[in-house]
Amino acid sequence: MIALGFDPGLATTGYGLIHEKGSRYFYITHGTIRTPARKSIPERLDIIYQNALELITQYKPDTIAIEKLYFEKNVTNGIYVAQARGVLLLASAHQKIPVVEFSPTEVKIALVGYGRAEKIQVQKMVQRLLMLDSIPHPDDSADALALEIAGCMPWRHHDLPDAPVLAYRDACGERAAVTLLAALAMFDALCRMTLAASRLEGA
Repeated sequence: MIALGFDPGLATTGYGLIHEKGSRYFYITHGTIRTPARKSIPERLDIIYQNALELITQYKPDTIAIEKLYFEKNVTNGIYVAQARGVLLLASAHQKIPVVEFSPTEVKIALVGYGRAEKIQVQKMVQRLLMLDSIPHPDDSADALALEIAGCMPWRHHDLPDAPVLAYRDACGERAAVTLLAALAMFDALCRMTLAASRLEGA
């Protein structure tokens, strides 16, 4: 499965591509879509749309992961991010590619097992899972790689049944259920890292 991830932004949209095969993730590419500040908002959104469409057409991903919208103190910036998200979702819909969405907290839980993990912890996990020589840069594209890895994890695609997790949530509460999912995600990541290491040793 080929997965494409987008970390949306008006000035800079990060993207990353990976190939999931069996229990391993293979790095394809990552980068950014940048828009000049001197151009109008419609023109900048068109640049994002056209570049996203080009990536989708070139690599033909099976799924696209996009960061969920969340507002912090800077509401204006949040509006710009929402506009960039909109054209990315439109490009995905036009090519009929299924989209999965994650909040930053969900990505941290999926990759590190802790929703308040530092950005560097997530980046190091991305580096390990993709067996890269260094942490990917810039941050926007590293975030996009993290998004698509989260989108490829088995527990996000119902390889694990929902019913036991929902029953556990009903019995023990929401926080306990999130902790359980985090543990499952961490176990999955560790298994993948162990398998990758063993294959490298045997090569």
